[in-house]
Amino acid sequence: MKEIVEIRWHGRAGQGVVTAAKLLAESALAAGQYFQAFPEYGPERSGAPIQAFTRIGNVPVRIHSSITKPDIVVVMDPTLLAQPPAEGEGAGGFGDIPDVTHGLTEDGIILVNTSQEPAEIRELLHLKGRQIYTVNATHIALETIKRPIPNTPILGALLKIEPIIPIEQFTEILRTSMSKKLKPEVVEGNIQAVRRAFEEIKAETVAVGA
Repeated sequence: MKEIVEIRWHGRAGQGVVTAAKLLAESALAAGQYFQAFPEYGPERSGAPIQAFTRIGNVPVRIHSSITKPDIVVVMDPTLLAQPPAEGEGAGGFGDIPDVTHGLTEDGIILVNTSQEPAEIRELLHLKGRQIYTVNATHIALETIKRPIPNTPILGALLKIEPIIPIEQFTEILRTSMSKKLKPEVVEGNIQAVRRAFEEIKAETVAVGA
């Protein structure tokens, strides 16, 4: 793991994007790491695109700006995968839909909540280099917690890619945190969701050069 890993989250209001960013950060704190997590809201309406940012490191985090060159991009809603603007058109995306790949480092990672294969996402985005992973986090959430909120399963997938915290340690931290305010069956459903996504994440079957 790098000294500081920068993660940018993209989703829509109501999907638990901000909660996911904070859960990961709080778990890192409980595991003895340094962290920073904060949201960036757009229009305050249900379904509006939103971003959140998480920095986790083994050294103090002294950066206080939004993340423009993420190591990892997490896309909670595949409808945000709009075609990036052509060169010279800026990095704003289309209308209120941002370019989720903007600033992603050459060796960066993109994780998408979708039923599609990583190769399909690469073709959709016309993306060269980087590493692409997918997981059907919404489907997992529906089967485990009975609600289409993909934030906890997406965390399981993320920890498979970047083991910021060992999965066993993360699930215990999550169980302790959630048990303070949720029913046991809901807590265990979320733990199951995390574990399933950890196992069901899909990676590209061949390496793709830059």
